[in-house]
Amino acid sequence: MMLKRCSVVLLACLTLTACGGVDPNSPLGQRKAIFKQMLKTSEDMGGMLRGRVNFDGQKFADGAVKLDGLSREPWKHFPQVKETDDTSARADVWEKQARFEELARQLEATTAELVTVTRVQPLQAAQLQVPMDKVEAACKACHTEFRNH
Repeated sequence: MMLKRCSVVLLACLTLTACGGVDPNSPLGQRKAIFKQMLKTSEDMGGMLRGRVNFDGQKFADGAVKLDGLSREPWKHFPQVKETDDTSARADVWEKQARFEELARQLEATTAELVTVTRVQPLQAAQLQVPMDKVEAACKACHTEFRNH
């Protein structure tokens, strides 16, 4: 009898776990994963520039390259038609696609600029602040227009 009850509880838990999550292979799941990686990478880099983490020029340069690569990825996971999933993207993403793509290209340009700046060695945190600010501003501009906060 106890085994039967435990089995029912376990089955109920597994069923509830399967409902309500985002399919990691869906367009929404794919872009969320990329955006999380972008956020972690930029937070680590920003932490170095703001003194929360010790500045390491090589780690910063590696982060810039990683962020640049990631900045080109999420856009392909926005389908042409808005999906029915619970997304934090506003309907404007699909209604104003030209503007959305313009802001995506601006982000890509700022991350590419950041990579270029990191090629001048030795790196100094002070020389990286302005290009990193541009990356952060590009992220914010897109969030302001196209993300439900």
